[in-house]
Amino acid sequence: MTVADGWETYADEQQERVGFFTDTSVCIGCKACEVACKEWNAIPEDGLAFTGHSYDNTVQLDANSWRHVAFVEQEQPLRANGDGSTGLRWLMESDVCKHCTHAACLDVCPTGALFRTEFGTVVVQQDVCNGCGYCVPACPFGVLDKRHLAPAPDLPAFAKEDGRVWKCTLCYDRLKGGHEPACAKACPTKSIQFGPLDELRERADARLEKLTAAGADGAQLYGRDPEDGVGGFGAFFLLLDDPEVYGLPPDPVVTTRDLPEMWTNMLAAAAAMLVGVAAAFVGGRS
Repeated sequence: MTVADGWETYADEQQERVGFFTDTSVCIGCKACEVACKEWNAIPEDGLAFTGHSYDNTVQLDANSWRHVAFVEQEQPLRANGDGSTGLRWLMESDVCKHCTHAACLDVCPTGALFRTEFGTVVVQQDVCNGCGYCVPACPFGVLDKRHLAPAPDLPAFAKEDGRVWKCTLCYDRLKGGHEPACAKACPTKSIQFGPLDELRERADARLEKLTAAGADGAQLYGRDPEDGVGGFGAFFLLLDDPEVYGLPPDPVVTTRDLPEMWTNMLAAAAAMLVGVAAAFVGGRS
């Protein structure tokens, strides 16, 4: 397994890396994961408006939606004889922070509010976050978001403007207590599976093989490969169609990948400029 940035620093306190495997082929769109996440983490209410996107009332991950159940409606042929008859196919997927092996949000955070836990997950410390927002555009999945709240007289703790960044913690407090995350605990079909990441990858491979043998031509694993652009996800998925269909980037790359080369080029350019200025100064004096 590719070692997650910062995870190895825990030494003797390091735990086995854990994560999520979300099997969308058995997701029924019940949103139990969304509700359990909000209840356990005391996340403010949102998503009650009609969006027009099927039964999707949250639309995307944000500071107040750490789990987002996407509903995708597709017209599919009903018969193989090509008579033109079509029917509706539902694709449902419970999206979440990917807890990337190489996380750009960690690279750009100036205060250390974002950190890698002993379980290999990525967490924001709200008491350290200064709301700068650098991590928001750094995430290739659009997961991180600043919390902006309207007055909530029935929730005094959330009555003031927040401005800090919030996202899934993979229920870090539950992990430290030896419990699985709330969303996985609440999922009635085991679409969301929690456990050691290596074990989940083996389970996902077996599930993909079974679905492919059954004729699910579009089935694929997304984020399972440790050699991808972010070093593999800590929360990966089995999809029944291309990632773009679910609103996911097809080939995500850690956005800070080219920073070392950029800094090297800038320093080289600065050095060349200084040499040029020095040469011009010496030449002018002679």
